[in-house]
Amino acid sequence: MPTAPPISFAHVGKSFANGAAARVVAVDDVSLDIAAREFLAIVGGSGSGKTTLLRLANRLTDADSGTVTVEGEDVRNADPVQLRRRIGYVFQSGGLFPHMSVAENIGITPRLLGWPADQIAARVAELLALVQLDGDGHGARMPHELSGGQRQRVGVARALAARPRIVLMDEPFGALDPLTRDALGEDYRALHRQLGLTTVMITHDMTEALLLADRIAVMRSGRLLALGTPAELSESRDAYVLQLLRTPRRQAERINTLLPGAGAA
Repeated sequence: MPTAPPISFAHVGKSFANGAAARVVAVDDVSLDIAAREFLAIVGGSGSGKTTLLRLANRLTDADSGTVTVEGEDVRNADPVQLRRRIGYVFQSGGLFPHMSVAENIGITPRLLGWPADQIAARVAELLALVQLDGDGHGARMPHELSGGQRQRVGVARALAARPRIVLMDEPFGALDPLTRDALGEDYRALHRQLGLTTVMITHDMTEALLLADRIAVMRSGRLLALGTPAELSESRDAYVLQLLRTPRRQAERINTLLPGAGAA
């Protein structure tokens, strides 16, 4: 019997009230299966519906129509709190609790799940090492004492604390400086492979999607325009998809013109 995909959207629709009478369609009849151990990037402009689609997977919002399943279970039948505790979630700004130490932030989900204190401490130490932060130096720090990149590393560690098989990421590296963003993206991709995760990442940066994802879903005005590997998307005839794909190439060409010797040894 085939194994159910980690996340599946079947003809999913979601709209929100906009004033007294009008409603805005955020997700419009989207069907999408995300495979086990896949790294999927969802791209699109502001208002394309990508973040709403992500939030439907862990019931931060509920669909108006269609079906969303996680590991074969209709999320409408799942307790929202229990569902979210088995899915890792990484916010754009890290989303750390400011009144808790780094160790307390990472350990919060295991603590809510009733893990013994020694097991939580061991898991925190393991995760700090995994995201390349010194346990002795960072565990006792407060979030405001960390750099942006360090906060995002803690956010990733917290998302992984209860050993989820699925991780959702909402613009996780967007607020970081370019060097930190590039390094953390590569480090997370390595963790994704090492831990056998299924990752869904929202990004507005096509270059980031091309470099990190196995497949890319392109959304516009709530609809799924295209889905595939970078090579498959390059065969698309949709003008918007091709425009997105041309942007990284145009940027690279302009940089090569401005810095002709930048790549020389």
